[in-house]
Amino acid sequence: MAGNTVTCAFSIPGNGPSGICLSYLLSGYRPYLSPEALHPNPILHSKLEEARHLSIPEQDLEYLSEGLEGRSSNPVAVLFDTLLHPNADFGYDYPSVLQWKLEQEHYIPHIVLGKGPPGGAWHDMEGSILTLSLGDWMELPGLKFKDWAMGKRRNIKSDRATPAEVASYYKHYVKLMGIQRNFIDNTYITSVVRPYRESNDSVSHDSEDVPCEKTHIDKENEVLKKNWEIHGYRRAADGAHQPFCLFAENLVLATGTFDAPARLEVHGENLSYVSHSIAEFEEAVGKGMLSGVVDPVLIVGAGLTAADAVLCAHNNNIPVIHAFRRRLNDPSLIFKQLPKKLYPEYHKVYHMMCTQVSSAASNLYPSYTSYPEHCVLSFKPDMKCVLQSTSGPKKVVKVSMALVLIGSHPNLFFLKEQGRGLGSHHNQPITCKGNPVKIDPYTYESCKEPNLFALGPLVGDNFIRFLKGGALAITRCLELRQKKTRHRIVESGSEDGVS
Repeated sequence: MAGNTVTCAFSIPGNGPSGICLSYLLSGYRPYLSPEALHPNPILHSKLEEARHLSIPEQDLEYLSEGLEGRSSNPVAVLFDTLLHPNADFGYDYPSVLQWKLEQEHYIPHIVLGKGPPGGAWHDMEGSILTLSLGDWMELPGLKFKDWAMGKRRNIKSDRATPAEVASYYKHYVKLMGIQRNFIDNTYITSVVRPYRESNDSVSHDSEDVPCEKTHIDKENEVLKKNWEIHGYRRAADGAHQPFCLFAENLVLATGTFDAPARLEVHGENLSYVSHSIAEFEEAVGKGMLSGVVDPVLIVGAGLTAADAVLCAHNNNIPVIHAFRRRLNDPSLIFKQLPKKLYPEYHKVYHMMCTQVSSAASNLYPSYTSYPEHCVLSFKPDMKCVLQSTSGPKKVVKVSMALVLIGSHPNLFFLKEQGRGLGSHHNQPITCKGNPVKIDPYTYESCKEPNLFALGPLVGDNFIRFLKGGALAITRCLELRQKKTRHRIVESGSEDGVS
């Protein structure tokens, strides 16, 4: 592809699990209700029986999704998850009710672009820690994680996998499923534009039926106006940059949300002792840079990454000051949503966070101090940090290092205005929680930009279990669109339509 201009139906920036799953479905793999399947939800099973002869992408996803509940705000994500993992949130281990068939006639040309090997950010994560989700929940359709991992895993006692195992699984998945021809590694996108757009092309379409049913005008110049022009380069083995230009009728954002760490935006945050990366902290610990220090490490945040940092410091006898904005009894704290048996290390951190409230328990962790309902006001050049509680009082603490671990945001620098116009809140940066890409819930097409789709964390689906629903919705949408286009071509007898 390097140095050339290429045209395809679909371009997918991002080769993590979202992009991999979408490629699997676009490659012609079709889910059907398994002959012996009996879904534990009788209403859903009755609906599935009505069209047993049809694949799931050929059915009405809104009808199938109706009435289902789950840990995603996207109905198709909940639907696909309950087909793949029935009643998983209730602790059951029911088998999937789907069987997969490869039907080559449903192949849709597409290209998946990624900076590294298939698996995306999973290849950059710490390889020894355990994932939040069970290994089975990390798997993609058609290849059970347990079957693949048999004989490969060192720790068979835990149902949770390590990021290294998950990354290896995704890389092998692409090869085992025969979809590697769709993937191009070592690619970096620099810009994505509509080269021939007119002033009225940017009008949003909020009708939930329009995105999928709208048929393109089959005149060559009008088709070009709907194409995306993607520029970037591929890094060669010798480090050289080989530029490319790609035209695609449809663009799918599957970039995830690990590109840019979230910032506090307070004075002094750029000082050298303030870090936004747990990897930098682990490197400093590994090199002994914090051994024997008197001043504690300040850890800001109450998520799992902050908890990992607390555990790392505690296990290496490094004193910790832990500051976070939420109340200890806040039901939205992630620790309250995790079963204690499966996640003992995170419940240990939550116990540490709570010990400061009880004077009787405060001596259990003498080198750890928590400051719930506190925020950072500023970082000082003399390595002092100013904290303020929600009740008003301020506190100045001397630290040896500060870790700001409050999440991350996607980096959509290659889009116009960094994609700010795509979110639910206009002109605000895209975030997976507060401002995801606004999509049609049954097609995953942007409500603001025709022919642009998004899935995974960009639309609020942070768990791999649920991102697969986006792949199903996008596949169905594109197939309906192509069928309608082919029907128009047949009716008109024209050769000028989009294939």
